[in-house]
Amino acid sequence: MYRPEINSFSDFRDALRYAGFSTGGGNADGVFAIIPFLWTELPPYRTRIRWHTGNPDTDPWEWRIRVLDECDDIAYAKMFFGKSGYITREWYPYFLAARRDWRNLADSYSDGRVSRDAKRIFEVISERGALPVREIKRLGGFSREDKSRFDRAVIELQNGLFITMCGHSRQVSGSGEEYGWSEMLYCTTETFWGGELFERAGELTQTEAARAIEERVLSLNPDVDAKKLKRFIFG
Repeated sequence: MYRPEINSFSDFRDALRYAGFSTGGGNADGVFAIIPFLWTELPPYRTRIRWHTGNPDTDPWEWRIRVLDECDDIAYAKMFFGKSGYITREWYPYFLAARRDWRNLADSYSDGRVSRDAKRIFEVISERGALPVREIKRLGGFSREDKSRFDRAVIELQNGLFITMCGHSRQVSGSGEEYGWSEMLYCTTETFWGGELFERAGELTQTEAARAIEERVLSLNPDVDAKKLKRFIFG
């Protein structure tokens, strides 16, 4: 099992670039996680990491923001088991080929692989660019009563690698002052990565891509749960 010593954001970033991908929290979901689950300090995880302290260097909750702000080679989104995760530029084409298999959103919708709500959200983001959730809801015509449907569709699009988180913003008052909590921005994965990465994905068959991911996971965690590994690869 690959278990790097993580004591800071830079440790996490370097380990992630080496591994290529990871679930977002300390729970590996039977597959692989770089960030240790630290509510207690027990071997082999003697580390400075503490969740939800607000320290940008030692709080993994802050690292998702730093990845989006500081790293142009790492994507962060809800990509694994409906929960957050990271994939590097090197490995993203493999997941694209495995999960999308050359299909764009229109193809996937026609094949019944994407819901109507997801299609509506994707069209809003495609037309307007990076948007926070509140604007996606407004432009897509989603009401408060639609919250559950909306949340499911946003996760569906992230899981299918059609959209990804790409930054964060706060609301701006009429006087130009920012206020309120920071919100994540979403954009299409094509916007986030650009065309070259998608060309690389197009050179891979779904079978080749899945096999490469499987072999990489097994090198990081030989005891991986087989069923969960399949879900990890294909979403």
